[in-house]
Amino acid sequence: MKFPDLIYLLSFLGGLVTTAASMPFWRAWCRRTGLLDSPGHRKIHHVPIPLAGGFAVLTGLLLPVLAAWVVLQSGMLDPDTVDRLRHGLSRRGGQLACVLLGAAAMVGLGWWDDRHTLSPGVKFAGQTAIALAVAFSGVRVTLFVPNLLFSVGVTVGWILVVTNAVNIMDNMNGLCAGLGVIATFCFGVASGVAGQYLVTALALLMCGALLGFLPFNFPKASSFLGDSGSHLVGYLLAVLAILPDFYSLDHPARFAVLTPLLVLAVPLGDMVMVMMIRRRLGRPIYVGDNNHLSHRLVRRGLKQTDAVLVIWLLAAAFGTLALLLFGR
Repeated sequence: MKFPDLIYLLSFLGGLVTTAASMPFWRAWCRRTGLLDSPGHRKIHHVPIPLAGGFAVLTGLLLPVLAAWVVLQSGMLDPDTVDRLRHGLSRRGGQLACVLLGAAAMVGLGWWDDRHTLSPGVKFAGQTAIALAVAFSGVRVTLFVPNLLFSVGVTVGWILVVTNAVNIMDNMNGLCAGLGVIATFCFGVASGVAGQYLVTALALLMCGALLGFLPFNFPKASSFLGDSGSHLVGYLLAVLAILPDFYSLDHPARFAVLTPLLVLAVPLGDMVMVMMIRRRLGRPIYVGDNNHLSHRLVRRGLKQTDAVLVIWLLAAAFGTLALLLFGR
C-alpha cells in the first residue's frame, strides 16, 4: 500500500482502536469521580450512565497523532513519505496543532458544563474564545472576501453555530456520534479527492474515533458523549468544514462551496427548525425541549432506534449529494 493510502488506513484504525481500548478506563474514571448522567426529565435511561465518550474520543485523536509524530521522527518511514509529511506539516502543522488544542479545550469546557451546568453566557464565552484562537491560527473562512476581520468573524460564527447545532442534537443514543461518523467520512473523501492528505487523515482519524465509541452508545448506551463529547464532535465538524479548500484555482468546481452545508444539513436544519418553534411558542431559544427532528419522528410512531437510523440515512443522503456535486 502506497502513500497516502497507508496513512489514511492507519489514521482510521488508530482512532477506532484507541477509542475503543480507552473506553473501560474512562468509564471507570467517570464512575469514580461521579461524572454520570442521572435519570430525570427528558431522559430515556433509568440508571446513571458515565459521561465518558468525549474523553475516549479525544484519546482516540491525540494518542495516534502522538504515535505518528514519534514514528515520523524515528526514521522508520521511507524517505519519500517523510518528505511528503514534513512538507505538509511545514504548511499546516501549526494550524493542525491549534485545532487539536482547541479540541482538548472544547472537551474541557464541556466537562465543566457536565459537572456544574454552566450558564449559556459562560458556555458561549468559552466557545467564542476557542473559536477565536482557531481563527487567528489561520484556519479561516474567506468567502472570497479579502478582509481579516470579516474572515475571523465568519469563522467564529460558523464554529459557534455548528458546535451548538451538534450539541443540541445529542438527544438519543447514537445520534450525535453517528452523524459525526457520516460527516467526517464525507469530509475525508472530499479532501482526499482534492489531494489534501493531512486534512483527509484528520477527518478519517475522527471518523475512526467516533466509530470506536459508537458500539458503547448505540443501540443501548453504556456511555454517553456528554457535553464534553458533543462539543468535541461539533467543533471538529466545524473545523473540518473549513480546513479543506473546497474551491480553488486548482479545483474550480461550481458547487464545491456547498459541500460543508450539505454534509451538515441535518444538524443545521434541525437547529433552525427548533429555534423557529421555540420563538413561535414564546420560549427562550437556549432552553431545551422535545421538538427536535428525532423527537418528532418518535411522536410519529417510530421507535427511538428507528428514528436515529432514519436521521442517519437522511444525513448520508445529503453527504452523498455533496460528494456528487463536489466535482461539478
